[in-house]
Amino acid sequence: MNKHLLHRLSPAQILGLTRNLIPPLSDSFYKGQAGRIVVVGGCEDYTGAPYFAALASTLLGADMSHIICERNAATAIKSYSPNLMVHPYLFDSASQKQYAAYGVPTDQESVIQKVLSVIDRVHVVVVGPGLGRDKVLLETTARIIQEVIKRSKPIVIDADGLFLIQQNPDLIKGYQNAILTPNVIELQRLRDAVDLPPYIAKDNVDHILELQKLSELYGDITILEKGKSDFISNATTTVENPTVGGLKRVSGQGDTLSGTISTFLAWKVAFESEGLWPHKQQLTITNQGVPIPLTSKDLFLLAAFGASAITRLSSHKAFKAHGRALVTSQISDFIGESFHELFETGDKPNPNVSL
Repeated sequence: MNKHLLHRLSPAQILGLTRNLIPPLSDSFYKGQAGRIVVVGGCEDYTGAPYFAALASTLLGADMSHIICERNAATAIKSYSPNLMVHPYLFDSASQKQYAAYGVPTDQESVIQKVLSVIDRVHVVVVGPGLGRDKVLLETTARIIQEVIKRSKPIVIDADGLFLIQQNPDLIKGYQNAILTPNVIELQRLRDAVDLPPYIAKDNVDHILELQKLSELYGDITILEKGKSDFISNATTTVENPTVGGLKRVSGQGDTLSGTISTFLAWKVAFESEGLWPHKQQLTITNQGVPIPLTSKDLFLLAAFGASAITRLSSHKAFKAHGRALVTSQISDFIGESFHELFETGDKPNPNVSL
């Protein structure tokens, strides 16, 4: 029944439910309980993307943010900030040969064991920002995705991670702990990969039906389509976030979104854990006097919606301040302010909303 209810809520009501996922600030917590994430990405050519993703997760409130990157990208990424933990465990085709010549273990199995030493310690994995399309790097990343799935950890896939999924949809099909975050071009490529033809939506209803069909063909996983509005969908439910963003489309905003999603998913994990803080474990929507419980799958929609709202509001505030001079780091500067505005003012969290 609940699959027909979430989309009937207003954005404010959805944010009200999402607020329940956010752990309080408490002196009883220890380091890491409010979120440990890792971004898998970053190559010699693209070092900013994983930084922006990991930085966003930290600025939103994750306790610990890691980056696992290609060996030759690490020095640049480390120089951006001492607040992130950077692990130069990956190799591309060139660096694999380069370091193997010096006796460094560069085979995939050796790499995977080091990667898993980090993944086994985190709540959420982000795959794709700045990854590039080198064959060796993509093959290793495909194996990382398989290992994440074995461990049933939430995963956010963006950018070149989506390219990997386009090449092999079976890699992620049916894994409902995943969120894909395509833009309009990446969305069409995801459609191509499962033999859905191009389309031009006549209206929002048509657009939503097509998005749900795509989710269904990928095994009912969550898809966040970025655009003028963000549409967040699984195979049965779609919610639209119309929060106004900035008018300059800077590279890196999608990476920021991936990072904010990862923090909300880490909070979802904390919310579903017994006893971390006192709260009702079950969120509900009351329809005609009957409370309908939300499922864990619904919470993925809430997490993505909350992250989308913060990222878009941060973009709007940064654009208002800087106009055409806007760059991605300035969006990051407004994450804390946007979080406070959306989630720390007004009423306390309410585990039930009524239609």
